[in-house]
Formats: sequence, C-alpha cells, structure tokens
Amino acid sequence: MKPTVKEYTNDEVLKQDVTELKNQGIDKQDIYILSHDDERTNRVAGNADANTIGLSEMGLGSAVGNIFSKKGDELRTKLEEIGFSKEEAERYEEKLDEGKILLMVTNRDRVTGGI
Repeated sequence: MKPTVKEYTNDEVLKQDVTELKNQGIDKQDIYILSHDDERTNRVAGNADANTIGLSEMGLGSAVGNIFSKKGDELRTKLEEIGFSKEEAERYEEKLDEGKILLMVTNRDRVTGGI
C-alpha cells in the first residue's frame, strides 16, 4: 500500500504532527522522515522520534547500490522502496530538491485524523 505523505518547510510543525500521529495510535515504526540532506533527515527524525528510510526498509541490494548513486537517485530509490511508484518518487524528489521535508506514514489504515 502506498504511504500517506505530507510536505513541510518547518521542522517544528512536522514534529508537532508526528506527536499528533502518535497520539492517534500510529506506531513510530510507521512514521518516516526524508529530506534532501541526510544530516537534516537524521536531526528532524531524532527530534520528532520518527524513522528514516534505512537498510531494513530498503534491503541490502538497494542500500549497497545507493553507495554509488547520485543523491537524487538515492532519494528516488528510497521512496520507491517504501511504496511509491517511479513517477511519484520523481515528483517527491523534486520537492526535496526545493528544500521540503517529507513526513510519510506507511500504515495508512491506522491514520484516523490524517496528516
């Protein structure tokens, strides 16, 4: 199933939304953060107590392939690995290029209030 996604420019608003999702019963394991900058992704995910797309979501083959990929290719691969089509991954990667940060929920059935 395709993840639910919302774009942000403000890290604090994203953090508040993650807290709200958790208050609705969404498991931390279903909440992911992604930005164009790995350091920002890790910082925001850490502050919000959310996940990043890593080895367990991607599988070893994709993760190793990303070592030799350009940043845009790496981001699109991560987006495809968690359920987006190639076209959707390209569209969201463009948003990341613009400085947006993405909040994604992979278990949409459990999102009651939406994001």
